[in-house]
Amino acid sequence: MKTFSNLFVLLVVLSWTTTRLAPVHAQQDKFSVKPDIVYGHKDGMALTYDVITPTKNAKGIGLIFMVSGGWVSTWIPAEQMASTLFAPLLNEGYTILPVRHGSSPKYVVPEIVSDVKLALKHIAENASEHQINKDKLGVFGFSAGGHLSLILGTQTNDVGDAASSPRVAAVAAVFPPTDLGPYVAIDNPIREQFPALKFDPKKADQFSPLKHVSKDDAPTFLIHGDKDELVPIWHSEKIEQELKANNVPTEFVVIKDAGHGFDGEGNKRLYAGMLAWFEKHLK
Repeated sequence: MKTFSNLFVLLVVLSWTTTRLAPVHAQQDKFSVKPDIVYGHKDGMALTYDVITPTKNAKGIGLIFMVSGGWVSTWIPAEQMASTLFAPLLNEGYTILPVRHGSSPKYVVPEIVSDVKLALKHIAENASEHQINKDKLGVFGFSAGGHLSLILGTQTNDVGDAASSPRVAAVAAVFPPTDLGPYVAIDNPIREQFPALKFDPKKADQFSPLKHVSKDDAPTFLIHGDKDELVPIWHSEKIEQELKANNVPTEFVVIKDAGHGFDGEGNKRLYAGMLAWFEKHLK
């Protein structure tokens, strides 16, 4: 089975197939960057996110990106991400907030989930400073990042006082694991491949978005390849069924013959689908 701990790097490369972009330095007049905003600390280390804002036609709408592949949060300069992976979204006026969490192998999924929930809270509390609307926050991510996006979409909107708790208004999840139960089983070798899964299997449901679907969840866009061997398509199929059963707005796009990663045409469908979804639900 292939390892996708460096999935985020792969996606940056693949994003070039969706847009014909000038070099990074030539793109920087199109956006501004507030780097390394600290949203918390753990073990003496800072937890950070960036704020990347379009220079022109900014909508005042923030899209939070889960920087996570295999639950590893790879650091890449914000300027590079903005000029490649995020370019189609920035060009449409969205402000992008890449969130980094404590990474595997030191931290496991329950600790990582705590990080991204803390990041969401910090972003919502400081939304006016970032010139975004706290009531129109979108979240998106790929693979493990898709899992974390769905965690926020299914576990935040029904917690606490709706007037003060951070809320997610829309989610886009790309080939996301939605049920961690099969992965965290003690006898499953994937636990060794992805150390973030080395937590008590009895807690799997607590950190599986599929098990937390309810009627107040965020509208959710799903996209998955039908030949994905690492995260089989049933993960998206099952959560789509649960979302629809709870009358949560949902769209599911299947990329035929695609595995855990898309070709140029698949990426075009990915960006087009995400943009349409966020435009519909974050107006």
